[in-house]
Amino acid sequence: MPATWHIVVNKSVTFRPIGLRRPRRPAAGWLAASTAIALLAMAPLLAVLLVAGGSSDGLWPHLLAYVLPEAARQTILLLLGVGVLVIVLGTSLAWLVAAYDFPGRRVMEWALLLPLAMPTYIVAFAYLDLLHPIGPVQTFLRAVLGVASARDLHLPDIRSMPGCILLLGFVLYPYVYGTARAAFLIQARGVIEAAHSLGAGRFATFFRIAVPLARPAVAAGASLALLEALNDIGASEFLGVRTLTVSIYATWVNRSSLAGAAQIALFMLAFVVILLLLERALRRNGSYADAEPGRLVPKRLTGAAGVLAAVACSLPIVIGFAAPALHLVNEASKRLQFAGLSPSLVEAIGNTASLAAVATLVTLLLGLCVAATVRLAGGGLAAVLARTASLGYAVPGTVLAIGLMMPLATLDNAVDAFMRATFGVSTGLLLSGSGAALVYAYLVRFLPLAVGGLEAGYAKLPKTLDDAATTLGSSSGGLVLRVHLPLLWPALFSAAALVFVDCVKELSATLLLRPLDFETLATQLYGEASRGTYEDGAIAALLIVAVGFLPVMLLARLGREGFQREREATAAVIPEMPESGGFPAVREGVL
Repeated sequence: MPATWHIVVNKSVTFRPIGLRRPRRPAAGWLAASTAIALLAMAPLLAVLLVAGGSSDGLWPHLLAYVLPEAARQTILLLLGVGVLVIVLGTSLAWLVAAYDFPGRRVMEWALLLPLAMPTYIVAFAYLDLLHPIGPVQTFLRAVLGVASARDLHLPDIRSMPGCILLLGFVLYPYVYGTARAAFLIQARGVIEAAHSLGAGRFATFFRIAVPLARPAVAAGASLALLEALNDIGASEFLGVRTLTVSIYATWVNRSSLAGAAQIALFMLAFVVILLLLERALRRNGSYADAEPGRLVPKRLTGAAGVLAAVACSLPIVIGFAAPALHLVNEASKRLQFAGLSPSLVEAIGNTASLAAVATLVTLLLGLCVAATVRLAGGGLAAVLARTASLGYAVPGTVLAIGLMMPLATLDNAVDAFMRATFGVSTGLLLSGSGAALVYAYLVRFLPLAVGGLEAGYAKLPKTLDDAATTLGSSSGGLVLRVHLPLLWPALFSAAALVFVDCVKELSATLLLRPLDFETLATQLYGEASRGTYEDGAIAALLIVAVGFLPVMLLARLGREGFQREREATAAVIPEMPESGGFPAVREGVL
């Protein structure tokens, strides 16, 4: 039966077929669900405020006099040192691979991301064994130098603030490298050529043109690196640096003082706020030049210059990834040949995989709910709720653990009291004494990864799909399940990989919230390092690194695809010139 059309004339002509529904606004249930998720994410932070402001039996004067000054001093020194190192390393390496072409450059582009697969506490674990007085490095040096006793060969102690800064810097620089390289690649070639034509040399162009244009990207990467350094507990404790994170753990575990740990956590949140405000200030009014469609063309380096560039790129890879990874492979293989997999390690593998899988599934479901609400409801309240739900990634795991204890313990006590009064049965610790607390912590901490990844996936779906589905009578739930979800599989897979890997690597929250006699790969490694039995922890460390390869492979793939699209776009705008003609600046590079 043919459709009948109504024509409504009121300064415009609108055609609407009778029998087809108008697109409807999404049900209020989506906003209600996102509100509940945002409250779940905010609960630990609010609980920290309540616990820190409650009765503490005079702990504040003790903390202010004996704990906080030294912990704050060491935290500030660590953040300053790591910040300078990651900015210098990340920015210079990004410019080197973006603006120059040298032997091995294509491999270096993705290999410079490899340290991301190494958690900071694993790098510290490996280097403590490598640089031990009876370790392979000092043993080799004594053999070469003819020194008989380890006491006669004195090397700088890795257990120090400089050692911690160096190790964290060489592991965390990829955060700055990745963002800075992307910024350098999209800078307009015309700006660089203009600076070159006006007499600016290579260094002047880098410091006065390229770096200021990439300032927002560098600030974003540096803030992520500093938040990771602030969240670190294993490397800092292994290397003798007593940061605020280490102080929280010691106050709670060694002194059994939840209120004191909460007060240190509250002080630590001030550092997080300062870092975020500083990052926003550095990114304010930042923009990238895009005067011409052509992009930066790398200049060819040959001879000694090309070799030096390759060596400069190789050194961070060796220090931040290759050396510790090879040492772990060697130690793990010797341990497997000698004793095989221990039952405790097998149990830790099962605990880690099951816990990370459950946390990833829950995080993806709630992240999909938040991202879908933003899609269906647009901006305004939905966007505010999404940003609120994403606060957890900036909060260190120790702070989240402190904040979770109060609401979970309160709920456990309420359930236990109800069951005692009603049925005469004690339920004990249902949440705070089980893996549910860890799942909650992982959810709050890594929910931003799921929300951000799914929002990026949604950005690629045209709104006309939503209009067509709702016009044909689809509900908002049917729209998400039948239209959005089948098209979001790439984004879902990427988000799941990132969340799963971070759950496997997470140490600080796991140490504080794990049930009794419950070990993951991260906590088992921490225990082995604390006991000094490095060979027993090598297998756990190697498994964590192997899992950490997954996001690095995803990033490398995205980088190669982006480079390919960039090359195709540049070739479409600037055809390749024959050797006998064309502009030398295009053919040979802009610098």
